[in-house]
Amino acid sequence: MAAAAGGNDKQRRRLDMTREWTKWDVFAVVNCLPPHLLTLVAPFYFSWGAFWFAIVLANTTGLLGINLSYHRHLCHKSFKIPKWLEYFFAYLGLHALQGDPGYWVSTHRFHHQHSDTDRDPHSPAEGFWFSHLGWIFNSTSIKGKCGRRQNVGDLDNQAFYRWLHKTYFLHPISLGVLLYKYGGLPYLFWGMGFRVVLCHHLTWLVNSAAHTWGTQAWNTNDLSRNNWWVAMMTFGEGWHNNHHAFNSSARHGLEWWQIDVTWYVVKFLQVVGLASDVKIPTRLQMEKMAIKNR
Repeated sequence: MAAAAGGNDKQRRRLDMTREWTKWDVFAVVNCLPPHLLTLVAPFYFSWGAFWFAIVLANTTGLLGINLSYHRHLCHKSFKIPKWLEYFFAYLGLHALQGDPGYWVSTHRFHHQHSDTDRDPHSPAEGFWFSHLGWIFNSTSIKGKCGRRQNVGDLDNQAFYRWLHKTYFLHPISLGVLLYKYGGLPYLFWGMGFRVVLCHHLTWLVNSAAHTWGTQAWNTNDLSRNNWWVAMMTFGEGWHNNHHAFNSSARHGLEWWQIDVTWYVVKFLQVVGLASDVKIPTRLQMEKMAIKNR
């Protein structure tokens, strides 16, 4: 009975449209809705130049900005790079429109701290679509689960990240103006619509699909899965059970056949002398975490 009551409580929380919307919820709507609306219009302003430019920009802001910078470097500190390069990659991540670095890293650290429990900001235990995007529009729920954002002091202490937080919307607006000046409405709709929506949903698939479908190689005590098709679309982020087992590892595709483009970029930076202290799990760590007889 208690489990059923808990499930009903979660359902009511997901469906409660009468709750008080905070300024952060409105911020999330303003951040997500316009790119989706632009995407609906983009097919009517199609050009191959705008399309391929959007694809290149999506790969750049997603691969280098979100995966490499926000996730593996800033959140998990799986390698070190010079400050100028750190700030450059983080700035690329800002243009994926998934929030400033402090917001993104704070939420993800809470996710790892409370993975797939009642305190996880976006567990599919509360429903697939909640984990995919519903959680973004309920800051009250996140605050109730995790408390105030006090887990990113390493970023808040740096003037650059405080500046990005305070000026967040100015940067994508400026990029949109530049795209319009360069290529007119096609570049605006594809570069700030389709490109942003693509980055959003690919990242969100890691929260939803990679906690729902796939295989588990490691005893992580959560729902994380290694999902090959998510990994193919997200430059390696879909090897998610690997990541939850060894969250400080710069390499997520731990098997030779697990393609992990983000790791290849980190390895390249290491080879040319721009990345150091690159972390990967030891054989002993892997033996301790492995699910036996798999």
